[in-house]
Order: sequence, then C-alpha cells, then structure tokens
Amino acid sequence: MITSISGLVVSVTPLAAVIETGGLGYEVHIPVTTAERLPPPGQQTKLHTFAVYREDSQTLYGFATGEERDFFRLLIEKVTGVGPKMALSVLSKLSLPMLKGAIVAGDVALLAKCPGIGKKTAERLVMELRDQLHPAELGAAPPAAAGQEQSPSAPGENKIRDAVMALVALGYKAPDADKAVRQACVALGPGASTEALIKRALG
Repeated sequence: MITSISGLVVSVTPLAAVIETGGLGYEVHIPVTTAERLPPPGQQTKLHTFAVYREDSQTLYGFATGEERDFFRLLIEKVTGVGPKMALSVLSKLSLPMLKGAIVAGDVALLAKCPGIGKKTAERLVMELRDQLHPAELGAAPPAAAGQEQSPSAPGENKIRDAVMALVALGYKAPDADKAVRQACVALGPGASTEALIKRALG
C-alpha cells in the first residue's frame, strides 16, 4: 500500500495535483482543503496517500495530514453507499474538525450541504460513524502546509472551531465560515490567535 508521496509539485487544481518523484509524475486526487495548503509548483511537498485499486483503474488519493487520510478511509470503508468520489467531496466542503463535530453532534443539516450528500446519506454518516469518533478527537489542529506533520493534540486545536462559531454567530453560514477560517489559518500560520483568525476571515 502506498501511504505517502514526497516530491516536486508540478501542477495543482482544486481536486488534483501532479507530484514528480523518481523521474515519474503521479496524479493524486485531493480534496479542496488539501489543495488550499499545497505550495506552488516548483516546490517540494509530502502528501499522505490512500490507493484504490479496481479492475479498470488505479487511483491515488492524497491528503495534507494522516488524520484526513484516515478519515477518508473510514468514510469509504464504514459508510454504506459512500465511495472515494463522494468521500473526497465531503472532505472538500468542510475541514476535518468541522466534519467530526457535525457527526458527533448529529448535525445532519450541515453534513447534507456537502455536494452529493443528501439527507439520507448525511443520516448514515451520523449513524455509522458517531460511535467511532470520540470527543477528544474533536480539537482542530491548525492547517499547515501539506507535508508538515501534525499531532491530533497539537496546541491551539480549538482555535478553528472557536473562530468558525464566532463567524456563525455573526450570520455566516457554517460552510462559508469554515472556509474563511481555513484560509485565514493558511495565511497567518498555526500560531495565530482566535482573534487574529476572526479578523482575517472577516477582512
């Protein structure tokens, strides 16, 4: 099993990247949340990967952190009716902390806003994954550039959630608030305070 790939970024689109290593260019399917964190072409990066082999295809999926890759695997292996394409769509819409929080809270309405995820599929996500997630996992590690290791208990885990909730209280829709805070984290770095994230997201 290919668990990671390190190399030169050749190109990046919202849902795919080409990584060159050992003289070969690998097309890696990625969620938008990972694309946001990749460096520009010409720079080195590392992606945590999961390979899906079928009779007529071999597809490599990549993620900025091992936690995101493991959640992707959980989605496609444990949730009825969810394949790689749908799982990638879910991880493209919301950050991992927001997804886990929505599942544990049973927030079907928020999950159903992910492209391709209707109410019934959102209900299955909650029903089939809730017992496998624990409150201790729900802290949000600040997004780092792809390839930088993160600990599930890294300092400042709650900053993303606190900033997102503040924006929601100001009238933002949860997916929009989550995206704005993710972008603020990328711009300001993992050391940014909750207040700085909110200010940047509002600006």
